[in-house]
Amino acid sequence: MDGLRKIKPYVPGEQVIEQTAIKLNTNEHAYPPSPTIKEALSTFDLKKLQRYSSVDNQALCQVIASQEGIDPSLITTSNGSDDILALAFQSFFQTSKAILFPDMTYGFYPVWCELYGIPYQTIALDEQFHWPKDLPKKIGGVVLANPNAPTSQVETKAFIISLLETYPDQVIIVDEAYQAFAGFSVVSLVKQYENLYVTRTLSKDHALAGLRVGYGIGSEKLTTIIKAVKNSYNPYAVDALAETVAIAALKDQTYYQKITQEVVSTRIWFSQALTQLDFETLPSHTNFVLTKPYFTTAKKLYEQLKARQIYVRYFEQPPRLADYLRISIGTQNEMQQVITCIKQLQKEEQS
Repeated sequence: MDGLRKIKPYVPGEQVIEQTAIKLNTNEHAYPPSPTIKEALSTFDLKKLQRYSSVDNQALCQVIASQEGIDPSLITTSNGSDDILALAFQSFFQTSKAILFPDMTYGFYPVWCELYGIPYQTIALDEQFHWPKDLPKKIGGVVLANPNAPTSQVETKAFIISLLETYPDQVIIVDEAYQAFAGFSVVSLVKQYENLYVTRTLSKDHALAGLRVGYGIGSEKLTTIIKAVKNSYNPYAVDALAETVAIAALKDQTYYQKITQEVVSTRIWFSQALTQLDFETLPSHTNFVLTKPYFTTAKKLYEQLKARQIYVRYFEQPPRLADYLRISIGTQNEMQQVITCIKQLQKEEQS
């Protein structure tokens, strides 16, 4: 039939049905969300569901603003960070010049470019999986996941400032989905740089992947544009229930700092354990590691682990990633089980 779109969609990590499986392939949090959420839901007024939720989610924005030290008017809420990123692509990249993002990064970026007809150019990361210094002069914008997925590497604030000042007329999007695990953010730069737009999600550090709440922070100019685009197709992106849960989670900073530190501690232990098993593991600033096995191929190990109901992520493309596995950090007990399994597989391979 005429008029039908043809596009290759983003392929997410496999969703596992088996209750006994160890699921380490989609970077979900190892621990459950704040227990205060249960109380918030128990007192939720069901009459609120008779009406549409707030277009701007003022209550949620006020909590975020107070924690980030910014004006709530600079925040745009969304149905997960995928939603705010998609809005940002539509809002900021109406250009004939190619936008830039790495050859190894979040797989949705090229999909959105194809969906919205945005020209793009991938930049080859260097041998340490960082951005190179030499970049094209004439571009349409930049998208930078920081920390990056799947490499787990982080770029410095100085580097991001250099991008903002080198390309003052182009929007620089910084995707901070994993920033809590790195303890590093550039949100404060929004006050100084009109061309900076930062996106966040509660899916990773707040253990709310099933809720779908995200948000973006930018200058008044960028926020006005992105809200106009959002309100052109889905003004009520974050519903009343989701807003209630998100507020309860954001307010319980003590709990999330605790479980984030537990993930970081396990990440350090797991990385060291892999090194002892002759893996090459990149320094991680996220809740996952990118690691290369030497006793076997990454693809074979992925299949062997899956056969034992341990799910990790394997990427055949781009070719530089084909030697690596991306492994989310689960609980300490789960990661110990993974190491035990790898030791057994290594022993079988050597026998």
